[in-house]
Amino acid sequence: MQTTYIETQQISFQEFKNQILEDYKLGRISREMSYLGRREVLTGKAKFGIFGDGKELPQLAMAKVFRNGDFRSGYYRDQTFALAVNALTIKSFFAQLYADTSVEREPASAGRQMNGHFATRSLNEDGSWKNLMAQKNISSDISPTAGQMPRLLGLAQASKIYKSVQFEGSEKFSNNGNEIAFGTIGDASTAEGHFWETLNAACAIQVPMIVSIWDDGYGISVPTKNQRAKSDIAEMLSGFQRKEDENQGCEIIQVKAWDYPSLLDAYAKAEHFARTESIPVVVHVVEVTQPQGHSTSGSHERYKNEERLTWEAEFDGLIKFREWILDYAIEIEGKEEIIATVEELDSIEEEAKKVVKAGQKEAWEDYQKTITDLTKSIMLLVENMKGQNAEIETHISQFNKLVSKAKKDIFHLIRKTLLVTRGTHSNERNQLLQKYNEVFEIEKDHYSSHLYSESQWKATHVKEVKPIFSESSEDVDGRVVVRNNFDKIFEKYPETLVFGEDAGNIGDVNQGLEGMQEKYGEVRIADTGIREATILGQGIGLAMRGLRPIAEIQYLDYILYCLQGMSDDLATVHYRTKGGQKAPVIIRTRGHRLEGIWHSGSPMAGIINLSKGILVLVPRNLTKAAGFYNTMLQADEPAVIVECLNGYRLKEKQPDNLGEFTVPVGKIEVTKEGKDITLVTYGSTWRIVMEAANELEKLGISAEVIDVQSLIPFDLSHEIAESVKKTNRLAVIDEDVEGGTSAFILQQILEKQKAFRYLDSDPLTIAANDHRPAYASDGDYFSKPSADDMVEKIYALFNEINPQKYPAIF
Repeated sequence: MQTTYIETQQISFQEFKNQILEDYKLGRISREMSYLGRREVLTGKAKFGIFGDGKELPQLAMAKVFRNGDFRSGYYRDQTFALAVNALTIKSFFAQLYADTSVEREPASAGRQMNGHFATRSLNEDGSWKNLMAQKNISSDISPTAGQMPRLLGLAQASKIYKSVQFEGSEKFSNNGNEIAFGTIGDASTAEGHFWETLNAACAIQVPMIVSIWDDGYGISVPTKNQRAKSDIAEMLSGFQRKEDENQGCEIIQVKAWDYPSLLDAYAKAEHFARTESIPVVVHVVEVTQPQGHSTSGSHERYKNEERLTWEAEFDGLIKFREWILDYAIEIEGKEEIIATVEELDSIEEEAKKVVKAGQKEAWEDYQKTITDLTKSIMLLVENMKGQNAEIETHISQFNKLVSKAKKDIFHLIRKTLLVTRGTHSNERNQLLQKYNEVFEIEKDHYSSHLYSESQWKATHVKEVKPIFSESSEDVDGRVVVRNNFDKIFEKYPETLVFGEDAGNIGDVNQGLEGMQEKYGEVRIADTGIREATILGQGIGLAMRGLRPIAEIQYLDYILYCLQGMSDDLATVHYRTKGGQKAPVIIRTRGHRLEGIWHSGSPMAGIINLSKGILVLVPRNLTKAAGFYNTMLQADEPAVIVECLNGYRLKEKQPDNLGEFTVPVGKIEVTKEGKDITLVTYGSTWRIVMEAANELEKLGISAEVIDVQSLIPFDLSHEIAESVKKTNRLAVIDEDVEGGTSAFILQQILEKQKAFRYLDSDPLTIAANDHRPAYASDGDYFSKPSADDMVEKIYALFNEINPQKYPAIF
């Protein structure tokens, strides 16, 4: 068990004095970073600024109880904390402000995130895990209001799980579960549902979590009284306060942002509750000031009256800290001891200004050198081409007049030069073109790499292992295949766990986890409350701490509750850290072709368009689904696996090699060969397409049926184009709305695979109506493509081609 701050504070007065002055110095450095950062934006050297001034003292106090192995999930105001735990330097702060694309200079995001978004690097360059217990960890910040909260739940829950789950290498992720997850949030953001859902779940399952609420009285310009039912969030949360001898609820601590000794005491208590008793704690930090307002986009003088502004100036945390230091005196062995004189504090403040300015200057020079070196590398090549077109001279002149040059200006000059010299084939132009291709590849890596894994564990690298069938292979319900495969998974991978609504005690609503909780325990096979956003958040946080979670969202429609977290957080983790963090969570869900508005939707277009960065796998049966689970547990990428809801009671032959066979991602399967038309589909609709294809065969139309299997990635070897090349006709059949997934599939086939070259007829899409499906079997029939719809529409295509051979039906 790690000791806590309370248990370790036996120090001499000199040590105490040194700590105070170090805190004051760091607070002043952080404040000067905010001041100078704002000036850099307003003078045009940076795009936008949002800073942590006013929150220095509570963040210094929080940092004192933050240990190696701990995690933070926050938003963009925590620069003092990041400095205090050595996750940020002055130079890296300004490098991020300038959007420097160097990972070495800006390790949090390599210039991909605006300033104030912090992260530590959890991964080595090859994508393998670092020893997270040897560092203080910050999970990559996101801007969406309260969006950081669901992930916080998973980061905290991981500690609870590691108390009973160990596996080879788990020592890199936990020391017997003694880590705390720290969350930070602005007071106004507690009006968001994600805050309440997360805190509710944390209080129910009792995880070691400390949530700091920075309360400055406003949500940008809107005062607290207009944000919630009560202005005081601690008062609102009073019903969450745990009772003695009850294993529910949380501790609530309220403290003033300018009261340094009280802040130390508050966070020491919070750590003790969380680390020793695994209790969630809310630290409500009140009377926070915001000296420069919300951001560089506006002025707080517009909405704060003179009285408020005067109060903020008086109760600025650093001013109050200075006063406390100067007022402090204690008698030790008959001698009065003080912490510092006015002159000593003045000296610290001057030194803070100097080191911040020096760090900013170095960061700016490093960033500018990148621009200068790029300019030098191309200017001579552009100059050499002046004689080939008069416009080039004009473009060079315009470029040289720019006061501040960015990469976009350099590339604009190159591309304009290449544009006006199109059609020429001089050596000078060829040299410029070669250079352009070279530097463009570099910038493509800077701005567009790592959306998906680039490691050896990338999903597409997982070797295909086909299911093995023998004479003894049984015909069983589809749910038995996936259940028995899960049994092998949980036996094989001790780091794997599953959780969701009804996932534990009853073995999920379709019995795909039947008996698993009894066999593997409630920690690994767990029920959750009805709270989809935080089920996803659990998955993200657990995966960031080395576990392999399967987050079950009971029905596909309910995934809409998760879409914000999937889109803004999970899908961007690897990208926004440029390969510095990953969260290989598997989202298990089920859907398609059920009857009724609320359980049969097909929001696939929303998923694939809003969640690029997450693999989207759509197996046509439960054997395929089981194979995808086996594949993804060998990979290091997040994925959504959509099981066919109407397939659990359909018979399938159970493979002999459960837990071993894999289904490759990004690979289609031809399930019926044909020569007249290619029919492309996926999921539950595949069965109906096969039925329609057999009917078409009777009408003299030989249809080739392709099961996509994987929407993201999509048909990496372009096998569909080869099919169209053979059949010369194409129909995409989908149960999503018109222009939904069918449009995506069509774009992939026609544009990316260039299959339009082989078409003798217009491509056809057969999709569902734009409304949700009506109830009952008739509702499905009239709302989504039926076999009759497919037969008639495909037949009509051939009627246009040869009306004599294929006379009109209607």
